This record gives sequence, structure tokens and C-alpha cells, in this order.
Amino acid sequence: MGIPPVPQTPRRGARRSPHANWPATLLLISGSLTVFLPLYVTVVMSLKSTRQAVDGNAFSLPAPLDFSGFAEAWQLTGFAHGFLISAAVSAATVAATILLASLASYAIVRNWGRRLFRWSFFYLLAAMFLPFPVVALAQIKLTGIAGLDNPVGVALLHVMFQLSFSVLLFTAFLRSLPEELEESARLDGANTWQVFWKLLFPLLAPMSATVGIFAFLASWNDFMMPFLITSDPSLQTLPVLQSIFQTQFSNNYNVAFASYLMAMAPAIVVYLFTQRWVLSGVTQGAIK
Repeated sequence: MGIPPVPQTPRRGARRSPHANWPATLLLISGSLTVFLPLYVTVVMSLKSTRQAVDGNAFSLPAPLDFSGFAEAWQLTGFAHGFLISAAVSAATVAATILLASLASYAIVRNWGRRLFRWSFFYLLAAMFLPFPVVALAQIKLTGIAGLDNPVGVALLHVMFQLSFSVLLFTAFLRSLPEELEESARLDGANTWQVFWKLLFPLLAPMSATVGIFAFLASWNDFMMPFLITSDPSLQTLPVLQSIFQTQFSNNYNVAFASYLMAMAPAIVVYLFTQRWVLSGVTQGAIK
């Protein structure tokens, strides 16, 4: 009788042959199509002439390219003015959210043993489950009384509604930083403000970028809050301006889609160039 061959066990660290996870792959493909197909239709429709845009074939390529829809949408909606207002509101929202959320998170994390700070954290978390439409009527009344029925009031409300989620992210990141860093800085004579601004705030850069990106996208794409709060139509943001001039687009679908594309382009560009900061901030906060 021959000696049976000894089965060879795979060496530790040896690579296994990859197997495709078809359910997950199909799910990802389906999710990608729900994003790319509307984006494709928006791009091709905005580059068509008025005659091509109403031919009933939204997926056909424009031949030839026609950029007149962008020029007409620019003039019709007052795009430059609306863009400046949206940019100012979003920039103020991002800066104030990062500043207030980081300071509040530092106070909460380093004073967690005190009941006031611990309850303040839970209060902010509870505010995450309070959508704006629930308190819209009260906010409209209060901003009108305070004279904040303008982009300044919209920016303030954006900051308030972004604080809950931002504080949650900052507190998770701050808890991962060793307190020995602060103790060594205090031994060198640094006070609380110096410890935060010169030591901790630079370390919060990845999470600050993450919070800023979320705040920018939420502020730039918001329609309901500026629509309800801002009383002067000439001070409205881009999403609201598009709604105001929606009836004037009539059958000029190329003008409508050109307007939509110009409004969404800044958010798309910002996300494409900063998505690595989102992943970096969340990952570093999880593994430190």
C-alpha cells in the first residue's frame, strides 16, 4: 500500500483567491445607477437646444452642443447674486459650526464628571431628532421679531441645527486623544485657552474638515429653511431662486437643467475634492 499524501495546509499569511461578492456588487451597481443616471440626464439636457430638449429622448447625446441654456439660466435666475448669498451663508455656517462645536465638545469631554456638561451633551443629542419642520412656525415668528428674517438668520439656524451631529463627531475624536498631552502642556505653563488653540485644535484638523464638509453640504442644498425664513426674495439662496423661477422655465427644459447643474456643481466639486478628508476624519477618530 502506498502512503497517502499528506494534505498541505495553507501557509499563514498566504493570499486566498478572491471571490466576488455578487449580491453586494449588484447592490452597489444599483445604487450607483440611481445617482449617475439622473446626473447624466441633467448634463446632456443642459447641453441641448430647446428643440432637442423636447424631442422626448432624454438620454440622447446633444448634437451639436448648445450652451445657450446656461446663459439664459444665468440671467433669468440672477445666478451670480444668488451664488454669492449661498456662498456667504454656507461659509458662515461652516466657520461657526466648527468653532462652536469644537469648543462645546472640549468642555463636555473634559468635564464629563459634572452633571451639567453631561446633560448638555444628551440635550444636544436629543436635538438631532428634532427636524426643522416641527419648529418651523416658531422659528419664523422668532426670526421676524428679532429682525433675522434674512440670510444672517438662515446661517444662525443652520449652525444651530448642525451643532448636534458636529458635537457628536468632535466628542468621539477628543475622547481618543490622550489627556497626557494636555497635562504636559499645563506643566509648561499653558492655560486652558492655550491648550485648546495651540495643542488640541490643530489635532482636530481631520475632524474639523469632516464637520465642515457636512455643514457645507447641508447649508448649500437646503431649500425649506431659507424659503420660510428669508422675507426678501432678492436675498434668497440658489435652491429657492430656482423654485421662484420654475414657472418661467415652461418648456425650456434645457434652461431648467442648466440652472440645476450650475446650482449643484459647487457641492459636487467640494465633495469630490474633500471626500478623503471625510474618510480620514472618521477613520482616525475610530482607531486612535
